[in-house]
Amino acid sequence: MIKAHSLLYAIYICLIVSIICGALLYFSNLYTQLNLHYNIQEEMYVHNQSVVNFALGNKIIQEEIPTDEKSGIDGFYTIKQYGLLTLLTANSVLRKDTITSTHFVGSYASDKTAIHLANFTKSLSFSGIVKLIGDNALPTKQIEPSYLTNKPNELVIKGKTSISEIRLPEINLEFAKLFEGINSEKKALNEIEKQKDSLHFNSFHNSTKEVYVNSVIGSVIFKGNFILKNKDSIYVKKNTVLEDIILMAPKITFESGFTGNVQAFATKGITLEEKVILNYPSVICVYNNSFEGSLINIKKECNITGAVVLFGNSFENIGKNSIEIDSDGLIFGDIYCTGKLDLKSNVIGSVYTNRFFLKTTSSTYDNTISDIEINSTKRPNYYIAIPLFDAKKTTYGILKKVL
Repeated sequence: MIKAHSLLYAIYICLIVSIICGALLYFSNLYTQLNLHYNIQEEMYVHNQSVVNFALGNKIIQEEIPTDEKSGIDGFYTIKQYGLLTLLTANSVLRKDTITSTHFVGSYASDKTAIHLANFTKSLSFSGIVKLIGDNALPTKQIEPSYLTNKPNELVIKGKTSISEIRLPEINLEFAKLFEGINSEKKALNEIEKQKDSLHFNSFHNSTKEVYVNSVIGSVIFKGNFILKNKDSIYVKKNTVLEDIILMAPKITFESGFTGNVQAFATKGITLEEKVILNYPSVICVYNNSFEGSLINIKKECNITGAVVLFGNSFENIGKNSIEIDSDGLIFGDIYCTGKLDLKSNVIGSVYTNRFFLKTTSSTYDNTISDIEINSTKRPNYYIAIPLFDAKKTTYGILKKVL
């Protein structure tokens, strides 16, 4: 005969077993759903990369993407300009779930030009050790030695040399359009929400925010989709953090020791004090179509990866508009100057100028270069250049992922 408490124990045991079995089934179901979720997410991330590749292969021309019938994922992309950079946003959508990525994109550098010197002035001369690696377009095929010091002269040329035209190749029209205005949402600085104590951040999924700032920017962090403007001048102190920012003012100066990633646009002048580092992709650009002079002054030991551009002046005002790049620095990218260029730092990339000049402590020498290397072949094949010229027919790639 079974006792009553034994039946009670059996019921308890059955209840516990059923709870354990139910929990195991519940967790098994959760695991299956979680695994399915991650598989779908993985498919969407792969699909999103496919959307990016489709846009790049289509030379970032807007076009509708057919739905992936197997997975049911819809994809589309948008293209817009952010300064001189092209912003590609790719979207993959499945029901209520969306994966979005945003990239700076551009065309791969195919330009093998070392120097392009306009042909309306005297021939190029050199002093000291000069290396020109790449194709050269010059007023004459001969580069004459100029004995300015007691040091021996040595000229190394590797590449084709041709006779240049009287005008430089026409610069990309987008450069001038930028100075007409950029589509943005104007905000006061106190209206910008801070992520942390001194961090201002604006996602590239949002509209571009245009902020008028004080003439001196210091002890602050700006990251993302911002235009910082001032009606007179901007002085960027070295304790400022700027990443992917556009600066616009008549005059812009970076304090010695500053490091950042910017597109800087001015109408009168830009100055980089000593040991300034502008990381890829950065742009220093002055547009001056007035009769007044303009100057880009890059002092000793500065490194710029991107482009240095001065343009807009007429032939009559070449002498009033100049780029001066001091020694012991490096320009990794391109230089374009419709004025005159004093170049004392090496360039990995291409140089386009209407005129060279060499300023020493005792005198100034016209169309002379000294102790520099300009080498377009050191630029790797995967390098994507700032679009100085129209490059619609070339292959596109990703400069930088920003979201």
